[in-house]
Amino acid sequence: MKHISSMTRPGNQPQKLAALKQAWQEWNNSPDVLIRLARRLATTLSLEDQLGVLAEEMADIVPFEAMMYRHTIARQEFVFRTGMGGPHRAEYRLSLEGELYGYLELHRRTRFSEEELEAIEVFIGAAICPIRNACRFIALEQMALTDTLTGVPNRRALDEDLGRICHLANRHNESHSLILVDLDHFKAVNDTHGHLIGDQVLRMSADGLTRTLRNSDRVYRFGGEEFAVLLPHTDAPHAREAAERIRLALASLALDRLVGAPLCITASCGVATHLAGESPEQWLARADEALYRAKQAGRNQTRVFPAIG
Repeated sequence: MKHISSMTRPGNQPQKLAALKQAWQEWNNSPDVLIRLARRLATTLSLEDQLGVLAEEMADIVPFEAMMYRHTIARQEFVFRTGMGGPHRAEYRLSLEGELYGYLELHRRTRFSEEELEAIEVFIGAAICPIRNACRFIALEQMALTDTLTGVPNRRALDEDLGRICHLANRHNESHSLILVDLDHFKAVNDTHGHLIGDQVLRMSADGLTRTLRNSDRVYRFGGEEFAVLLPHTDAPHAREAAERIRLALASLALDRLVGAPLCITASCGVATHLAGESPEQWLARADEALYRAKQAGRNQTRVFPAIG
């Protein structure tokens, strides 16, 4: 195989190079709204940024007072809003090659004309491929942060959120609490009933944890039979109450149907509320120490570190 530099060049290469340079200059400097839209959308994979660009470019041609986009990506709801709404609405289902990529709504006080509706469809047609790519990028990011067995966020997601929460807690002097939850004697479940049943127990435990908590709380698969729960804006006494609700919820799971015989699990919980200036590693270590104390004291109980009255 010849190196590309030694291949025979066409005789009109200078003209082609000049044409390419001119096309690039026209692409970058074109006043055409669709070219400008495509150029701006190509600079980012952030779906929020793309929708902001789309709203800005579209408003220059079709005035509107509010735009809303909604889509479920990797089981998480994504919503983008800009402006205040009006009584008249134009709604579009964004799809490409049979795949849904969300819903877009435009609102304003006056009715949209047919010409305006056609113009909106042109904008959507120009933006749908970048929007698809941004949605796929979000899905891939979420996949990397999700435990494949239980569907809840994984240890990597926990590490990222701990860093973010520590920063917010230090900056705003807010209370945030962390609970580590360990399923007691889980190895016995695997040894007695097999790993497939054990996997089912883990899935049901993750679901039970999620149902027990507030929408603002977040459950993570910490590893093995251990889960972590982040409780924003929660002090130590309320975090301990949440841990006790978790214990009761896990103990009441209807596991008998999995094996056709009595089966129940208990859990030990360790609670730590973030301290001023504390690093994520220090915070996590204190929650782990609290969990260790709960297990050492006989399991199926909650311990807080440092202890509270």
